[in-house]
Amino acid sequence: MLKKFTLQTNKRDEMIEVTNEVQRFVTDMGIRDGAVVVYCPHTTAGITINENADPDVKRDMIRRFDEVYPWQDEKDRHMEGNTAAHMKASTVGASQYVIVTDNMLLLGTWQGIYFCEFDGPRPRTFFVKIC
Repeated sequence: MLKKFTLQTNKRDEMIEVTNEVQRFVTDMGIRDGAVVVYCPHTTAGITINENADPDVKRDMIRRFDEVYPWQDEKDRHMEGNTAAHMKASTVGASQYVIVTDNMLLLGTWQGIYFCEFDGPRPRTFFVKIC
C-alpha cells in the first residue's frame, strides 16, 4: 500500500508536521503491526523526526542549518544557486522508517514526523509506504 500526499510550502525553509496525515493513513488501512516508510522524492527537501511540542525547536533547527549551510557562498558553483538547499536535504535525509504497533505509529512522547522544505515556497509531494 502506497499513498501520495501533496502539500504547498509557504517559505524558503520550513518544517511542516505530517504526523497526523501518516497516522490517518495507517488507521484507514487497518494496519495493526508493521512499519511505514515516509519518503520525499525531492533533492531540496527531506523528511525528519524530531520534537513537536516546542515550536522553537523547528525555528532553531532552521537557523542552525542556515549557519552551517549559508544560502550565499561565492565558492558554490551550482547554477541554480540553491546548493544550501541540497546540503540541508542531504543532511536531513529523504526518508524515515516508523514502526507501527497496535494501529499506532511508534513515536516518542514529543516526536513528530516533518516534511522539511529548504527551497520553497512550492508545491511538494511525499509518499507513505506500508511495509
